[in-house]
Amino acid sequence: MRAAVVRKFGGPEALEVVEVTTPEAGRGEVLVKVAGASVNFADVMVREGLNVKYGAVAQRDQYGLGADVAGTVAAIGEGVTQYAVGDRVVGTQERLDRELGTQAEYVLLKDWELAPAPAGTDLVQLAALGLNATTADQALDALALEPGQWLLVTGAAGGVGLYTLELARLRSLRVVAQAGAGDEELVRKAGAELFVSREEDLVPVVLALVPGGVDGVIDAANMAAGAADAVRHGGAFVSLLNSAPMARRQVRMTNLAWHTDGERLAKLAAFAGTGLLTLRVSQTFPLEEIAQAHRALAEGGLRGRLVLVP
Repeated sequence: MRAAVVRKFGGPEALEVVEVTTPEAGRGEVLVKVAGASVNFADVMVREGLNVKYGAVAQRDQYGLGADVAGTVAAIGEGVTQYAVGDRVVGTQERLDRELGTQAEYVLLKDWELAPAPAGTDLVQLAALGLNATTADQALDALALEPGQWLLVTGAAGGVGLYTLELARLRSLRVVAQAGAGDEELVRKAGAELFVSREEDLVPVVLALVPGGVDGVIDAANMAAGAADAVRHGGAFVSLLNSAPMARRQVRMTNLAWHTDGERLAKLAAFAGTGLLTLRVSQTFPLEEIAQAHRALAEGGLRGRLVLVP
């Protein structure tokens, strides 16, 4: 089978698509025939060797790429009872040191890394769901806000940001969204009640909109202290990029460690199947054009995920 890998760190030119042996499903494992696998900044970190540089993974000869996947079950291992060959599934995997990832013709995952794909959903579109929606939902859990409380989301028009807005609406939270001026209609449609342009000075504008400050912040734009000062005394702050500032004013600071959660993914996939979450794919690329996909990701401005199709 074909698989995208990194054997030498660098720019998009370092990406390779190689022929490897199709893995066999062992105990508790499911072999998935990939319909689509999204491209995320986690892949850029693998490609550039940042995970090795900062000690997140050990040095090895080859790294696979891809955290998200949607496809059909091709084989099951011993002990797998919730899936059968031919089932449509969606999955995520958080390991950044695997020799093979989801960006391949087939991927081998543990049964707990998968969830059923809702009937009627396009699997290529569904490949954009897992990592971003799971991150958003876990961040909202970490904030632990009550219905009616105020949430500020920075980078609200990004992949995680838009899912955060939709999920916050399902939790009856009131949302201030920060994004580019051209994204106001998009974020309001996704669930934002109030809007702050990225070109404005965030904290004073938010404090004018919500006197005393918001109850919580999900910082998807890595603004750190530039957003934390918009939180009320005793509120909560969640960073998605490990940049939560030092705690002050009794604000609870959290650096979110995203993790695979099959049960949560099943819930989120069901939401997508009923239209409560919007599947957004900006562009698809053949697996062999993975370098072009990375260049498109670097250009930014995407309002949907990039998905590789084997």
